[in-house]
Order: sequence, then C-alpha cells, then structure tokens
Amino acid sequence: MKFLGDIQVQLDEVACLGIAELLKSPSMGEFTREGFVNGWRSAGCDNLQKMIAHAADIRARIPAEPDLFRRVYRYTFPLCRMQGQRNLQFDIAAEQWRLFFTPEHGGIQWNTPTTPWLDWWIEYLEERGKRPVNKDLWEQVEVFLRKTLEDENFRWWSADAAWPGTLDEFVGWVQAKRGKSAEEMEVE
Repeated sequence: MKFLGDIQVQLDEVACLGIAELLKSPSMGEFTREGFVNGWRSAGCDNLQKMIAHAADIRARIPAEPDLFRRVYRYTFPLCRMQGQRNLQFDIAAEQWRLFFTPEHGGIQWNTPTTPWLDWWIEYLEERGKRPVNKDLWEQVEVFLRKTLEDENFRWWSADAAWPGTLDEFVGWVQAKRGKSAEEMEVE
C-alpha cells in the first residue's frame, strides 16, 4: 500500500480501483510483477512522476468518461470477492457502491432532485436481508444508475425488460416510497 501513497492515491477513492484495473491486480492490495510492468508500460509511465501524473489523470477521467468508469466498476467485482466465492458479500458491495456513487470519493453522484438513489438502494437491500450480490446484479446496477440519472421517473423502465429481479423489485419499492403504484407510473 506504500506504493499507492507514493503515487498520491488514497485507498478510499475510486482512483485506487482504477490503478488496480490498470495494473491487473489479482486481488485487493496485490500487484504482480507482470501486471505492474505491463500496466505502466501501456500507460507510457517509466518513472514515479509520470505515475503520479497518470494517477491524477485516472482520477479526473473516471467520473467523466462512462466507458472508463464502467471498465473500472466491473473490474472491482472480481477484485473484491472473497477467494473461492462467486458472489460479493453485501457489506463489501455496499462499501464499493458508496465509493463509486459519490463524488467525494471520485465517483458519480447517484442522486437526482427528488430521489436519494444510493441511500434508497442500500436501504432497500438492507431491508431484504443483506444478501450477497451476484455479478449480473453488480453490472446492471451501473446501467440502472445511468438510466435513473437520465430519467428518475422510470419512463424507460419496463417490467418485461431483462433487469435482474432485485432491480425490478427495487423499482416497485421506490414507487411505494414515492406513493405511486405501478399503474400510475409512465412506463414504455
């Protein structure tokens, strides 16, 4: 972890996960020689000052570039899983969502004028018993985030779409919390 400090990256920011993705870290806090060398080479960084500059660039680009954000977000799922597990423990997933979906940590703000999405999402999952998060749900939460930021009224949502059941149920939970039934909502 000293290395991350040397390149001015904090453990509690999305840029740390961006560096892990760049260097193909096999698990949290671990770098292989091959991943380290190849990652920095691909970024054109051959000294500490260039690495610091590249880390700052990653920090700025992650929230601004959806493709980079998605790549780092998706890389985080296997990175944070416990060895031998297929799913991500709820507490770890919630911690990562708080990192990715708040600007204070270099992520994207998952709130809209009338909906505190991140807080509601975690509250909903806690009410359901803090179940482990599978890869499909993990990946679709990021897609769902983008849709809700475009239109918080769910005009894009369809019960027939291929969303994970947990997200379908969350839509119903949000509707109930807002005081709207499914029939009252405008959906495609």
